Amino acid sequence: MVATLPLLAGALALGIPDAGADSAPGGRDALQGTKPAWATASADQGATADGAKVTVRVHLAGRDAKGLAAYAAAVSDPHSPSYGKYLSAAQAQARFGATQSQIDQVSRWLETSGLTVTGAGRHYVSATGEAARAEKAFSTQLRNYRKGGHTYRAPSTNASVPAALSEAVLAVSGLDNAPHQSSHDEVLPPPDAVFRNSGPFSTYFGSRTASALPSAYGAKVPYAIKGYTGKQLRAAYGAGDFTGKGVTVAITDAYASPTIAKDAAEYAKRNGDAPYRRGQFSQVLPDDYTKTEECGASGWYGEETLDVEAVHAVAPDAGIVYVGGASCYDDDLLDSLNKVVDSRLADIVSNSWGDIEANQTPDLALAYDQVFKMGAVEGIGFYFSSGDDGDNVASTGTKQIDVPSNSAWVTSVGGTSLAVGRNNAYQWETGWGTLNAPLSADGTSWTGFPGPYTSGAGGGTSSTVKQPFYQRGVVPDSLAKANGRTPMRTAPDIAAVADPNTGFLVGQTQTLPDGSLGYDEYRIGGTSLAAPVIAGVQALAQQAQHGRPIGFANPAVYARYHTKAYHDVTDHPLGVDRDLAVARVDFVNGYDATDGLRTSVRSLGKDASLSAVRGYDDVTGVGTPASGYVNSYRGR
Repeated sequence: MVATLPLLAGALALGIPDAGADSAPGGRDALQGTKPAWATASADQGATADGAKVTVRVHLAGRDAKGLAAYAAAVSDPHSPSYGKYLSAAQAQARFGATQSQIDQVSRWLETSGLTVTGAGRHYVSATGEAARAEKAFSTQLRNYRKGGHTYRAPSTNASVPAALSEAVLAVSGLDNAPHQSSHDEVLPPPDAVFRNSGPFSTYFGSRTASALPSAYGAKVPYAIKGYTGKQLRAAYGAGDFTGKGVTVAITDAYASPTIAKDAAEYAKRNGDAPYRRGQFSQVLPDDYTKTEECGASGWYGEETLDVEAVHAVAPDAGIVYVGGASCYDDDLLDSLNKVVDSRLADIVSNSWGDIEANQTPDLALAYDQVFKMGAVEGIGFYFSSGDDGDNVASTGTKQIDVPSNSAWVTSVGGTSLAVGRNNAYQWETGWGTLNAPLSADGTSWTGFPGPYTSGAGGGTSSTVKQPFYQRGVVPDSLAKANGRTPMRTAPDIAAVADPNTGFLVGQTQTLPDGSLGYDEYRIGGTSLAAPVIAGVQALAQQAQHGRPIGFANPAVYARYHTKAYHDVTDHPLGVDRDLAVARVDFVNGYDATDGLRTSVRSLGKDASLSAVRGYDDVTGVGTPASGYVNSYRGR
């Protein structure tokens, strides 16, 4: 039976992206966000050629967009009487999905406008044709604009659709082509060149002191660890006896590593993780791949490998399904997310990819949020890495957060530097933020100590998404109102280990110096690690509550704020006057000592303008899972 929920307002309202809407000609409805912010008069380079090829997706609104948002909020809120009353995938589609009539109406309209329909399904209708035809269909002019040293096409005003289609159309994407998308089919390249960490290493945090190297912050520092493994992460984040049994975690990335199954099995055997049972790991892959050079396809192999091995290390009995995208572009990643929701492939979805908020247009934000809300209705939770460039000022010149982790409908996962000591004992964490100072030529000091900023957990305040209900009363106004008087969505929500200097050991087939392929292991980090670690922890928590799906987790995550469920992470866990660092030795060429070694000191807890402090902060959110977190779901 489909649960009947009341329409909700006020307390359960979630933030949505702001998008200015131009007025549309008579008999038409304007679409949000189809004119990008960068399409300005000063950047205008003239009209797009009438014969230029345009490919669009018209995203379908479905039956009841407002009802979908209300239902998704109600089933996700522990304080709601409808909490946990999820729909099956078929029920969700029947209640909120697009109708065949909507699909047919949109298809006919595009065709009568002179465009060629290339695909029609439950999420969107795709079409292609000349720019002049697209201008007529969407009642706008397409012009060329300069952006970041390149010229791209974009509408000069927000596009519109006939008023008769207003209930059927959610958004349209593709009228602007920044960045350029190629369309020819390609094959996947071989793995990237091998990368290895040099020693010396600590086997656990602090086990080996760099006594022959200069002091940092008034003390000798330990060497970086070789790389944490599952036993250490499970102990640090309170796994107990839970293993994720009966829970399935999906992972989305672009492309697919051709050696993932073999690599994951070898890694588990070498590092004490449970062997994979038959059918525990599976993949759902596209028929073809595109844009492999543009997206750096082989670099995504390591991402998939990290995600799979991290989830299995934390939740060794959880099922894992990898859903690969045909490219790293939004359309293909959206397709992967939709596959998970349409067939309810998993309970938990880990996503270690994203972009800066300035690059996301409101039309795509609407399309992403629709997937996330449909997932919430089915009891599926989405977890996104918060980014690896702190406040993004160093990388973009502008303080901003990442997408899609800015969405009010996903769990944004920040990052920490983690110290796990002897016998897998949790010691402390700082927010992840790294300064790097090299060893001087004479070996007696650190040059320019503490050195420049290199990387850190993404976080901060959204410029487009209003504050969701679950953050009220938790996120301080100093963060929520950082961009003005209106409280806005702040990221992240929760955190886990991310610092590459206290990172995870991963095993992968790589291209060796002689050109052959071989398995090797190395330490890695980033919030690309934190996201699958939290996904694994959530699998443990779902098992703890007798397998009942957690679904969209944020209301439950914030409901546990200021309890023993979390480590309240700060940048100075050993005292306000004590800064922390590790020593690190790297191969200059990335794989052996032929070209020499590079020694440096890496300061911890220095995340650009962001700080991990007592309470909620924009580096670690509410904190990291403590021993009480998984247990707090027991018996619910």
